[in-house]
Amino acid sequence: METSAVKPYVVGMDIGGTNTVMGIVDQRGNILATDTVKTGQYEQVEDYVEAVCAKLIPLIEKHGGAENFRGIGIGAPNANYYRGTIEQASNLPWKGIVPLAEMFKQKTGVPVAMTNDANAAALGEMTYGAARGMKDFIMITLGTGVGSGIVINGQMVYGHDGFAGELGHVCVDRSPEARLCGCGRRGCLEAYCSATGVARTAREVLVANAEPSLLREVPAEQITSKDVYDAAVKGDKLALEIFQRTGEILGRAIVDFIAFSSPEAIVLFGGLTKSGEYIMRPIREAVEANVMPIFKGKAKIILSELKDADAAVLGASALGWEA
Repeated sequence: METSAVKPYVVGMDIGGTNTVMGIVDQRGNILATDTVKTGQYEQVEDYVEAVCAKLIPLIEKHGGAENFRGIGIGAPNANYYRGTIEQASNLPWKGIVPLAEMFKQKTGVPVAMTNDANAAALGEMTYGAARGMKDFIMITLGTGVGSGIVINGQMVYGHDGFAGELGHVCVDRSPEARLCGCGRRGCLEAYCSATGVARTAREVLVANAEPSLLREVPAEQITSKDVYDAAVKGDKLALEIFQRTGEILGRAIVDFIAFSSPEAIVLFGGLTKSGEYIMRPIREAVEANVMPIFKGKAKIILSELKDADAAVLGASALGWEA
């Protein structure tokens, strides 16, 4: 069989508000080459596509040309899997509905599939990581926001419009004083359990509690979740309380997610998971204390097995095999 018939490569592309990372990936999940473009530099999407392709096409040619590529998989904010469009993305320079998949297909000659970044992470985990062999799991990404990808019966859940699975915007606080989320609603999980949510909790705890804390050495508006972790490692009581609160809120939300789809596993990924047992212990305790008896002990709470540096490209590349 000729190599061109096998199509041994895909492109994985992760589009973020700051950077776009692209990589050539083989069937074993090895990243053979990468490059980056500054997303935010390009106010016109046409200029952005030109800039990306100026770096991507030489990589494709170096690996035998378009005929050697099964597809390009793209993970991006507000990406619609069905339409291949990015729609109303608040942290990207291009507004409205952008037909990005078709634009890249026209420039490269390679089929393109696109989904949101959390769905791409779930596909990567199912193809290369902790969810290999699983047909029912939920991926939760804990970064600047809270994203999610839901897999049921081996298939990603997209809903009728391509935007299903926004578990970060499930309401966890319905009180009038609930936190305002970036989506415009109040009380969303993202407002409490993202990295920015942890920082907000830290500021609230420091105001409400007069106890000494290492976190008081950091200007309040500059506190990050990393600062909370560093303080927790040193045994700081308030930092430990912040993780306890955060983990309990996330654990209670996970209980609802388990009741929804009875997954084999909840896979957690993102910067906040680097806090290890400081966040994982209260999550597991909250799940154990609140899950319905019929689901007790059935869903594993596990961490992603993909390296941070590779995860975005690998996640997107998994979609490339379906393009």
